[in-house]
Amino acid sequence: MSFLKNLLTKNKSKFVLSLDGGGVRVLAGVVFLKKLEIASGKKITDIFDFFIGTSAGGVSALCLACLQMDAEELNEFWSEANISLTMSKSFWDNATVFQTKPKYNGEGKHNVLNKYFGEKLLSASAKPVVVTAYDVEKRQPRLLRSYSDTKISASKAATATSAAPIYYPTEQIEDGSWLIDGGIVANNPSLIGYVEASKFFKTKNIKVLSIGTGINRRKINGKKSSTWGMVSWFRHDILGIMTESSMYHELLTDLIGNHYLRINSSTGQVNRRMDDNSGVNLERINLMGLEWWSSFGEQTLDLLDL
Repeated sequence: MSFLKNLLTKNKSKFVLSLDGGGVRVLAGVVFLKKLEIASGKKITDIFDFFIGTSAGGVSALCLACLQMDAEELNEFWSEANISLTMSKSFWDNATVFQTKPKYNGEGKHNVLNKYFGEKLLSASAKPVVVTAYDVEKRQPRLLRSYSDTKISASKAATATSAAPIYYPTEQIEDGSWLIDGGIVANNPSLIGYVEASKFFKTKNIKVLSIGTGINRRKINGKKSSTWGMVSWFRHDILGIMTESSMYHELLTDLIGNHYLRINSSTGQVNRRMDDNSGVNLERINLMGLEWWSSFGEQTLDLLDL
């Protein structure tokens, strides 16, 4: 009997939740997760076995895996008040085109993250979790893992994965490394999540739910772009172009087929800017999350055997 139980456990799928970066647009995914909890009657942390995220998605992954938040608590974490606090301004006037300092000084973000995570270590996470970052001194990607980075705090991991260049300062973590936003590595970290979970659980029976933050589909005039310099490219969202690559999505689709589901859409009326926390934009983000559930809810329940 115990042999049969062990065999069934070994063959059971492991579920990975992958969360993209995208600043305040991460709220669309939170809305989607709230609907998933309602439909399944289960907490997100009970549904998924492994969590991975980039930037704001990395912060959400840490809230879920380390703090065992349910979706409603995660929604409260991303409250308008907390979002406003994370956007405390730099001393310098950033109204000019040639911004010489990060748009935000990072103090507010540190305060919010320290309030929730305290001195909790990443290795104390209740579920395995990975967040992406980039080491600027070594010029290489960095994965912060709960199961191997024993001295890194959860708050530092959250600050580092979301240290978006231009918006926030580079973050130094406990081992001395200087890190920036994981969007430089993989804004959609689903393929990395699949590989890491496969190694962690020692199985290829992995299913991945990947939640995006919307894609800016506004057309760029090819002929005009041939004459653009730095300022023009920044005006036309060069950072968004760099982080919205679908390559990892296509690779994982080829690799595991219907064991992978991607939740995403055009941003539509949602502002492409990652830090537009106006009431109108937040409402549009909320509606985008509801539309995702209408479009992908049934497929999600099927993927997760719910």
